[in-house]
Amino acid sequence: MPTLYRKRLIPDECVNLKDDNIIFLDSDTIVTSWNTFRPKTEFTHGTSYYVINEGFKISKFYKADNSLAYIYCDIIDTSYDAVSDTYIFTDLLADVIIENDGRVRVVDLDELGDALTENIISCELMSDALHKLNKLLTAIYNGTFNEYIRILESHE
Repeated sequence: MPTLYRKRLIPDECVNLKDDNIIFLDSDTIVTSWNTFRPKTEFTHGTSYYVINEGFKISKFYKADNSLAYIYCDIIDTSYDAVSDTYIFTDLLADVIIENDGRVRVVDLDELGDALTENIISCELMSDALHKLNKLLTAIYNGTFNEYIRILESHE
């Protein structure tokens, strides 16, 4: 099985996701289940669908009673090293939260702006993040996002 890392730009960290359970893997898709690193009252565990070719990760966050807290979508950049069989998923800061009542919130755009101002992220990567965010929001608004959820749920 490959090694997975989550790289954050703010704060600057790279974490081995060694406790994540890989449920499904192919060249374009990874589905994992996981528990939170640190206990949270809001959610305790979840499943994540890395849509590698689209540049986003779709996660279902669950409460301790296994009820859905919300769906959380990260905009990501993926690098893969075939020699070490290692994926590094870089969080490109812009996120989308889908509440159980259907409300959609785009969050952390201020962090994306700060990253550009502080030269943490290149203009090219900023542009890439915004294009991926637009593609994700378009899928949510036109209803095709449900197919991503169907795929994620088929592996739960």
